[in-house]
Amino acid sequence: MGNSADPFTLSVIQSSLTAAADEMFAVLKKTAMSPIIYEVLDVGTGVTDAQGRLVSSGAGIPTFVGVLDKAVKRIVEIHGLATIRDGDCFISNDPSYGGVTHLNDVVVAMPVFAGGRCVAWAASIAHWNDIGGKTPGSMAVDVSEIFQEGLRLPAVRLIQDGRPIGAVFDIIMANSRLPDFVRGDLWAQVAASRKAAARIRELAEAYGPDAYDAAVEAIFEEGERRALAGLATLPEGTYAIEEEQDDGAIWRVAITVSRDRFVVDLRGNPKQRAAPYNTSRDGAVISCQMIFKALTDPALFASEGSFRPLEVVTEPGTIFHAEGNAPHGYYFETRIRLYDMMWRCMAQALPERLPAGHFASICGTVIAGDHPDTGRRFTMVEPQMGGWGATAARDGLDAMYSASHGETFNCPVEICETRYGLDVGYRRLGESDAGRGLHSGGKGLEIGYRLRAPAVLSVGYSRARQPVWGSAGGWAGGVNGVSLRRPDGRSEALTFASGVSLGPGDEIVITAANGGGWGAPASK
Repeated sequence: MGNSADPFTLSVIQSSLTAAADEMFAVLKKTAMSPIIYEVLDVGTGVTDAQGRLVSSGAGIPTFVGVLDKAVKRIVEIHGLATIRDGDCFISNDPSYGGVTHLNDVVVAMPVFAGGRCVAWAASIAHWNDIGGKTPGSMAVDVSEIFQEGLRLPAVRLIQDGRPIGAVFDIIMANSRLPDFVRGDLWAQVAASRKAAARIRELAEAYGPDAYDAAVEAIFEEGERRALAGLATLPEGTYAIEEEQDDGAIWRVAITVSRDRFVVDLRGNPKQRAAPYNTSRDGAVISCQMIFKALTDPALFASEGSFRPLEVVTEPGTIFHAEGNAPHGYYFETRIRLYDMMWRCMAQALPERLPAGHFASICGTVIAGDHPDTGRRFTMVEPQMGGWGATAARDGLDAMYSASHGETFNCPVEICETRYGLDVGYRRLGESDAGRGLHSGGKGLEIGYRLRAPAVLSVGYSRARQPVWGSAGGWAGGVNGVSLRRPDGRSEALTFASGVSLGPGDEIVITAANGGGWGAPASK
C-alpha cells in the first residue's frame, strides 16, 4: 500500500500497535518464572515512538504503563538516539534513570528499527521478587538511603548489537537471592520486547514510513481530542483538600479545572523522608495522569496525547518530588494515598459521578524463606484485595485490587501452597458492617497464612488508622490491618515492617477494609 495514509490504513496501523503491546503482555505472562508475574500479573507493557512518547499500552497495572514512556525518554536522554543501534536492549530500575517506582520494578526497553531508522520502542516493566538489599524481597522499612534497597540499574545496555552483555547479566544475578527466578523473568521481558519489535517492524515496512508516522501522530491527536472533550464535561473551578495520613502528616492538593487545562498543584507538602515512603516527580505525575484519564476518557487506551491538557506542579525535595539518594521502597503507598486524595478532592465536586473511597492500599505482603519440602528458597510477594466504594447508583464491588493496581489477580491458593510451602487457612469476605449507606461499600477480604517453616516477613499497609471515606453521608469503610499471631498466644499488629522473623505455626492474619458507603443509610 506504499505511503498511503487513508483513514482505513491509519486504523489498521493503530490497531496493530495496540495488538503488539497486548502480545507483549501475553508473552510475559506465559514465559515468566515468578507467580507475581504469571499469576498476579504485576507487570505493564507498552509501545512508544522513537522519542519515548507513549503510543499504545497492553493490559497490566495502570501505574506501570505510565512508567514506560518516562523510562524510554530517560534512556534516550542519557544515551542519545544517534548511539542506539538495531539489536540493542536496555534495562533500568532506578528512579533517577527512568525506573520511576522502586528497585524491584525493572524496565526492559528495546528500540525497533525499520528502514534503517528507529521507529518505536517495545518496553515492559515487571516486579522482580528480589533485587538484593537489606531484607529478602528487597522491601525493607528500616532504610534511610536508596543504596540500602538493592541493586541499581541506571538505564544500561543489556544487549548490544543482538549480543547479551554477559557482565551485566552476571552483576544482576550476583545481587539477587533468587538468581534463577531473576534470570527467567529477565529473559521473559526480553522475549516480550522481541515479539513486539518483530510485529512493529513488519508493520512499518509493510505500510511505509509516511503512513506509519501519520498513524502515530493521529493516535496522539485523537488522545488529545478525547481528553479535551472529557475535560469540557467537568465543572470549572479550583478544588482543594487537606488530608491527615496515618502518621499524622497533612497532605494537600489543589486541582484547577478550566476549558483546556487540568492543573494539579502539589506544592506545600511534607519534605522527602529518610525512609522508603517517597516517590519521584514522575511517580506523582502518573497518579495525576490516572485521575485525569479516569475523569476525561476512561474508555480508550492511553497515549501521549491523552495527557496534553494535564499540568502537574511539584516542589523539589518533597515526598512527591524526591531527589538525591532518597529511598523509594514503599513508593506505592505514597502514590496510592495521593491518588485517593485527588479522587476524594474531585468527589466533592462530582459526588454523583465518582464512587466513595475504596480500601486504597496495595497491602503488600512479602514472605521469604526456604520451602519446607524442597528446601528451595522462595519469596512470596502478594498484594491484597479489599472493598471498593459505593456509587450513587449501586453498592461497591467486593474483593477487588486497588484502583491504582489495576488489572491484576490473586495468586490461587493451590499455587501459593505449592510454590511457597505455606498453609492458607482461609480467604473470605469480611464480616464487618463498615461502609453502610444508601448504597453500601464492597466487602474487604480476610486471609490467614500459617507458616510451616522459618521465614521472614515484610509488610506495607496504609489506611491502617485513617478509615476509608464515605460519600454523601455514607459510612466510613474501616481500616486495613495485618497481625502476627504466635503459637503461644502473643499477637502483634503491623503496618510497615520488615525483617520480622517467623517460625512454624505462626499465623499472619490480613484484613482489608470495606469500601465507603454512598448516601446516608436508610433508617430501620
